[in-house]
Amino acid sequence: MSSRELELSDDASGASVIGPAGRPMTENDLPPPDTKRWVMRRKAEVVAGVRSGLISLEEACRRYTLSVEEFLSWQRLIDSHGMRGLRATRLQDYRGGPPPVRARMASPAAE
Repeated sequence: MSSRELELSDDASGASVIGPAGRPMTENDLPPPDTKRWVMRRKAEVVAGVRSGLISLEEACRRYTLSVEEFLSWQRLIDSHGMRGLRATRLQDYRGGPPPVRARMASPAAE
């Protein structure tokens, strides 16, 4: 199921959506507020939570100390490249920027 096909359902525990892994997700399944390591899955869960209305954009930014721009970049990456677009190691490729400058070993110039 794509990230755009979020389904809402109500059950005894409250509203839930189909999360990025294809399983039902509630607000309790969102990453903890003190998350330090942002892997693809956690970013996608926050985006799915905001898109489905489990959590507001403002609350997500406050809870996870994100800027609106950072959240929107996660959303754009998912829309353009799927969950794999959220991989930090591929950010440069997906954002279309120049390749990273690599340190070069300088050889001593012969004089």
